[in-house]
Amino acid sequence: MTLTHWLSLFTVCLLGAISPGPSLAVVLGNTLRQGRGAGLAAALAHGAGVGLYGLITVSGLAVVMTSSPRLFGGLQILGACYLVYLGLRGLLAGAAPPAAGDETGAPAPRRGSSATAGFLVAFLNPKLAIFMLALFSQFLGPDNHWGAKTVMVLTVGLTDAAWYSLVAVLASRPGALAWLRYRGVLIERLLAVVLIVLGSLVLLRALAALAG
Repeated sequence: MTLTHWLSLFTVCLLGAISPGPSLAVVLGNTLRQGRGAGLAAALAHGAGVGLYGLITVSGLAVVMTSSPRLFGGLQILGACYLVYLGLRGLLAGAAPPAAGDETGAPAPRRGSSATAGFLVAFLNPKLAIFMLALFSQFLGPDNHWGAKTVMVLTVGLTDAAWYSLVAVLASRPGALAWLRYRGVLIERLLAVVLIVLGSLVLLRALAALAG
């Protein structure tokens, strides 16, 4: 893979990561509730989920996934239900008190649930398979060796993880986090509503596609 091709791949991956959506809501929500560590855990796990889809694509399994309407629709339904679940949990929980996980002598927040949320939001979004197929088809060829494929997979995963890690770090800065927590209830509910609306729309489309 030439440097020009890699820069093109990196640019598309970065633009895809920057696009607002449920992933941003999950990373921000975890940062707001539990602090920087939880936000970073969600960001890194999300990048791992995206990288896994990259691996699935270069392995040829994405073709099988997208050619099976029931499998694809089933993953969409699971993903949509998970988004709605996260949204409802956010609405019911409200704004949590400020996290003390990054303060000296304070107990660290549980980050396993944050990492799980970040990974599942990515992995239960089968549209990533379509995106990866469309993206990698511009660079993959029959003569591509595994070195080039590895570079592609690492590029999509690390770019995604780096972007959302930056979001978590910026959102957890003292001034930004204080501002977010001052308006914690409103922001938490807005993020929850976004997740519920997005999940509901995906669920309706997936059910309609399966019914058709």
